[in-house]
Amino acid sequence: MQTQPLTLKTAIGTYGHTRALKDGSIAPQGITLDHVEVTPIIAAFRRMIRNEEFDISEMAISTYICAKAFNKPFTAIPIFPLRSFQHGSILVNTRSRVSQPTDLEGKRVGVRAYTVTGGIWVRGILANEYGVDLSKITWVVPDEEHVQEFKLPRNVQKVAPETDLKELLLSGDIAAAIGTGPIDSPDVAPLIPNAQDAAISFFRRTGVYPINHMVVVKNSVLKDHGWVTTALFDAFARAKREYLQRLNTATDLTPQDENVVKLKGMVGPDPFPYGVAANRATLSTMIRYNVEQGVIPRRYEVEELFAPNTLSME
Repeated sequence: MQTQPLTLKTAIGTYGHTRALKDGSIAPQGITLDHVEVTPIIAAFRRMIRNEEFDISEMAISTYICAKAFNKPFTAIPIFPLRSFQHGSILVNTRSRVSQPTDLEGKRVGVRAYTVTGGIWVRGILANEYGVDLSKITWVVPDEEHVQEFKLPRNVQKVAPETDLKELLLSGDIAAAIGTGPIDSPDVAPLIPNAQDAAISFFRRTGVYPINHMVVVKNSVLKDHGWVTTALFDAFARAKREYLQRLNTATDLTPQDENVVKLKGMVGPDPFPYGVAANRATLSTMIRYNVEQGVIPRRYEVEELFAPNTLSME
């Protein structure tokens, strides 16, 4: 490792478990992180995919898996800054005659982009847990895919970028929508009743705890400084440990902190597990969902996604 710190341009979101990295109180050994604030952090994904703007970047897991199929020049480390249960993220128009998931067949369903992570998770859950034939649904997407080379399946309808999926759902132009966030209307309801309970049951039965975001490092950095991946993993892990320890005794909790405390009660003491071993079931399922939905041409082994020197880290 070199004597002078390596400065790396970095785009990662600010969460309780990354805050120490952002404020500099924890630093990866041998690395100075030059943080670029990108709000919301999802705006960094396209910049990384298309322009390789950062040396280190947070990235949606489905975007990374799709990018890998097109040989984009960066590699993941098994750090997962954001994850969320997905059963409650699909809403239906109550006038659309959809009372159960299979009623979506023959209907139009909106999602921001076809390869967006929430869409992959929800479609996979609908198909594998509820028996929905995804090919019988028309997927309505207003945004362009982060990976420009990806070709949309035939049952995807591209609409104008300014299209508001909430408005389409309220008007009944689409029967359901994924990832719009809450909609305050008597005409809109969750497709899956008691969605949080269903999500926790899914997690306990399968071990799948949906990952939203991971961290990638530019291959040109890794070519000359392969040690960077382990240094980053150690720093992320330390920042998370210190944050979770603080939650055990702190009294000045933010709303975000309080949500993490609730999450610990549902999934266990570490609500943000890092490393391949702790996430194998989730990663394997996400890869399989991407294959089933036509996003990637073959089923990758989990190990193919990550820098080799991080595979045993936990």
